[in-house]
Amino acid sequence: MPETPQRPADRSHLVTPGRDPHSARSGTCGDLRMEDTGDVVVLKGWVDTRRSFGGMVFLDLRDRGGLTQIVCSEETLGVEAYETAQELRREDVISVRGEVTERHDPNYELATGRVEVQAAELAVLSVAETPPFVTSAHEERAGSGDTTEATRLRHRYLDLRRPELQENLALRHRFYRVTREHFDRHDFLEIETPVLMKSTPEGARDFLVPSRLHAGEFYALPQSPQTYKQLLMVGGLDRYVQIVKCFRDEDLRADRQPEFTQVDVEMAFATEEQVFELIEGHMAALWREIKGEEIETPFERLPHEEAVRRYGTDKPDTRFGMEIQDVSRAFEESGFRIFDSIIEAGGHVVALVAEGEANRSRSAMDRLDEHVRNEIGAGGLIYFKKTEGGEVESSVSFDALPQEHVERAAQEEAGAEPGDLVLVLAGHAPEVFEQAGALRLHVAEQMDLREGEDQFLWVTDFPLLEWSEEEGRYAAMHHPFTAPHPDDLGKLDSAPGDVRSRGYDLVLNGHEIGGGSIRIHDRATQERVFEALGIGEEEAQRRFGFLLEALRYGAPPHGGIALGLGRLVMLLAGAESLRDVTAFPKAQSAREPMSGAPSPVNEKQLRELSLKTVGVEEGGKAPSVEDGDHRPTAASSSS
Repeated sequence: MPETPQRPADRSHLVTPGRDPHSARSGTCGDLRMEDTGDVVVLKGWVDTRRSFGGMVFLDLRDRGGLTQIVCSEETLGVEAYETAQELRREDVISVRGEVTERHDPNYELATGRVEVQAAELAVLSVAETPPFVTSAHEERAGSGDTTEATRLRHRYLDLRRPELQENLALRHRFYRVTREHFDRHDFLEIETPVLMKSTPEGARDFLVPSRLHAGEFYALPQSPQTYKQLLMVGGLDRYVQIVKCFRDEDLRADRQPEFTQVDVEMAFATEEQVFELIEGHMAALWREIKGEEIETPFERLPHEEAVRRYGTDKPDTRFGMEIQDVSRAFEESGFRIFDSIIEAGGHVVALVAEGEANRSRSAMDRLDEHVRNEIGAGGLIYFKKTEGGEVESSVSFDALPQEHVERAAQEEAGAEPGDLVLVLAGHAPEVFEQAGALRLHVAEQMDLREGEDQFLWVTDFPLLEWSEEEGRYAAMHHPFTAPHPDDLGKLDSAPGDVRSRGYDLVLNGHEIGGGSIRIHDRATQERVFEALGIGEEEAQRRFGFLLEALRYGAPPHGGIALGLGRLVMLLAGAESLRDVTAFPKAQSAREPMSGAPSPVNEKQLRELSLKTVGVEEGGKAPSVEDGDHRPTAASSSS
């Protein structure tokens, strides 16, 4: 039979009964320095480590401020308190009063490492059971190590004790402060917008909130305050900013959470350049105050079409080169059937030059080809190597792909130098450029190129609309309130897919950190855009009637941007996931492992909301979409 787990020994007798016997803290455990020697202080915190030798107990006492060594001896504490010190364990909460003295064995890695506190009084405020993982301030012990992320999220209140997480959340606090100061200097008003709003589905799914007072009707949690901030401009508030919670019911990834925070900005009478200048100043202030670095402004501007052609993505990492080269001309009439058929059909042959990588082995190239096929989704990889002697070698025999075409592509078109590797893909736009962009990032990771100074970039002139095969209509690239480029207004009816927008994204090191646009401020243009989107007059009135009505009463030209606060903090902190800069994040499953949210509610609550659940399996798991409609449905109050 399995052993019955033993209950931890009762240590409650260590806790000082009644109130904390000591006065308020003198400061944090990270404050003390050599100039404080001789002072009598009171410190409170968690026992990080305990070491006993030579008739003394040495404690590392930890709080958010840092760590201080406490020396406990029978001579200074007395017999009873010294015995208590010997029984202390990691994560016990204690209060200590004593004199600051110079440390005989300084630890220069700690800010407090040249001093220690000789404990004269000690009180145990709370005892701790053995935690499921180490939360020590000592870096070599505090990492995730053998602990799974699931365990850490399940016990997030313990995980938050790790210095790395506390530093990230302190950084997030400084982000808030710098942001508010910056926008206050530029005469912005911080204004709250509703959290319970009308559902206007466009893009990601809404989170819906049933109304008790209006049976069968729902609020939506905001995906962004887009319509509200536009209405603030119509209302004459001129400059608005808000650090706001937003919600999108979509699949999670490392840089996405179902609830997230935006720095939301809108300006009346704004131009693109005014928005760019404002946000560049914001980024410069953040990098100066948080990272102690000066960044160059203005940032580079790159049209969307050029970004995709050069980098294969609308959020390029420009910290390294390896730009996509269109080498189609070099292979015209080459006799190589694959290339000939693609070029004749209007497709492209594109190349990437990996500098100094010509010595990659055949097995390494086979693995790269497998990655291209299985992960990137291209038909296959062709490559050329330019040897140190200047000759060009090809993965395809020169009988099939003549040498003169290979050399022209590698040398004249792609600009390869001796020792370089040329990677070639073929296909149709935009897919072949997107595949080359994915290959570019993959090879850059292998070559350790994705590092160095932070590189900001504005991507501009996005398409206003993109065709949705699933819906059989055009959808808004950004949102349906983005203004068309004035030079392209004439194409809105005849060639809507060719219309550029006045939308823009801010990109940092290959991450989109913000997106915005100059908005439509006249009703006639807004109705034309709705029509191009397949939104009829009746539907437009039902979904956006309040905005269309507002545009009838003298709306100023306006524009703005929304910045992903969490994603920016993640990049500033050098973290790998939004979960590392969020106090209580959701896991990949969109659950909060600590509290168990989301969770079932009782029948009484459902009846009050005139709801019933349909098709929910035992245990609260919904069936797949193929099993039928399993959404909550409105019902009469008698159901």
